[in-house]
Amino acid sequence: MISFGARLSHWTGGRPCFLPDEKQLMDAALIPKPLNKKIGRAMHDWQMLSDGDRVLVAVSGGVDSLVTAWVLKMWQSKAPIQYALEAVHIDNGFRPPDSRDPSPADCVAEQMELLAIPFTVIPGWPVAEGQEWNCFTCSRNRRTQLFELARQRGCGKLALGHHKDDLVETFLINALYSGNISTMLPRQDLFDGNLSLIRILSYIEKKDIVAFSKKIGLLPVANLCPLAGDTHRETVRAILADVYKKVPGAKSSLFSALGNIREGYML
Repeated sequence: MISFGARLSHWTGGRPCFLPDEKQLMDAALIPKPLNKKIGRAMHDWQMLSDGDRVLVAVSGGVDSLVTAWVLKMWQSKAPIQYALEAVHIDNGFRPPDSRDPSPADCVAEQMELLAIPFTVIPGWPVAEGQEWNCFTCSRNRRTQLFELARQRGCGKLALGHHKDDLVETFLINALYSGNISTMLPRQDLFDGNLSLIRILSYIEKKDIVAFSKKIGLLPVANLCPLAGDTHRETVRAILADVYKKVPGAKSSLFSALGNIREGYML
C-alpha cells in the first residue's frame, strides 16, 4: 500500500505524465450550471452526504472517477455541511513492467495531489488458483477491497464514478444476461447501513462528463485491462448506440423507466 501526502517527486519508470494546469484545475467556477444543478439534485434526491461524513472515492483513473473526485473536492468548500474526503486507486498490475509509458497510478496520484485529496494506491487481489480470471471476478475482488478499505478508514460513504449511461446499460445487461430487472442505485446502503455507495454523477450523461473534464484539464489514464473492449457492457453499449440513433429521446425514456415500474403489469 502506498500513500501520497507530500508533493510527488518519483515515478515508477518512464516519462512523466503531462499534468493539468493547477490554477485551472482548482477553479470551481468552471462547472456549468446545468451540470452543477443535476449533481445537486441527485445528491438531494438520494441524500448522499451528511454533516460529518467520511467519504472514500474510488479513482480508477477513468474520466468518470476523476470528475467525481473533483466535484466532491470543490463541493467541500461550498456545501452547507462538512465532510472528510480521501481517494484510493486499486492497481491490478496490468501495466507491463518494461513499459516506458507513465504509470497510471502515478498519473492519478499527481492529479489527486493537485486537488489536495489524500490518496492511497493498493495492489489488486490476485485471482485464486484454479479460478477463472474474468470481469466478474476482477470486479468482485475490487468491490470487496474497496469495502474493506472503507471500513478500515472509518468511511461510511464510498463514492463511485457511475453515471446516467452506466445505469441504463446495467439495466439492459441484467435483463439480457441475467434475466432480471435491476440496475445500480444512485445511493445504495450496505451492511445494515454502515456503508453507502454514492454515485453523484447518476443524472449526468457520459458525453457531458467528458466535455467537462476537458474544460478543467483532467487527464484520464488508459484502461490497460486485456479484456477492455470485449465485455457485456461494450456489447450493450453498441446496441444502445444504434437505438439512440433510431429513437430520439430513447436514453431519457429508458432512464425514466428505471423509476417508473408498473408492478401490476409485471409477471
